[in-house]
Amino acid sequence: MQQKQMNIELRTKTGTGVSRRLRMADMIPGVVYGKGLDPVTVSIKSRDLQDAISGAGGQNNLITLIGGGSLDQCIAIVADIQRDAIKRTFKHVDLHRINPNEKLRITVPVVLKGTAIGVKEGGLLDLAHHELHIECLPAHIPDNICIDVSELKIAHSIHVSDIILPVGIVILDQAKIPVVSVLGRAKEDAPAAA
Repeated sequence: MQQKQMNIELRTKTGTGVSRRLRMADMIPGVVYGKGLDPVTVSIKSRDLQDAISGAGGQNNLITLIGGGSLDQCIAIVADIQRDAIKRTFKHVDLHRINPNEKLRITVPVVLKGTAIGVKEGGLLDLAHHELHIECLPAHIPDNICIDVSELKIAHSIHVSDIILPVGIVILDQAKIPVVSVLGRAKEDAPAAA
């Protein structure tokens, strides 16, 4: 998991007009919240937010907040980003202040590795779950969950219970759920010549 830094500024004014003016100045309105913390309104430079969520970890990157009074040097993670539906620019961000010594529940993307035997035989690879829910300490958050599908045959699946992760990372999804499958029927043997 990547550790990033991001400058924040405290703000006292809120509302639609204030948020609109911030966005026009290339600043993003946001809120920092967490256990034992009253929500704190902040503003962040759009470029700083983009840098903080860049890389393999994306929104799961651990971010050290710089500035912001009592929030200075706190570690946070992006809980939610609202984007403009057309331009895809940032509209608002929610940051969750975390305790590095407490486990958190988070969603991590699934990445497939290899080409399934069943696909080579004419089957269709079906990724049923593009992300999985996990629980672990912040320092152990993986960038993704990599699943090797190279041995997967037609009409077979890899279930949550088949995925092996490092000690300290627990998948919260039900064990029997298929994550990836190869759909189709195995080719029938040609009839023997008479």
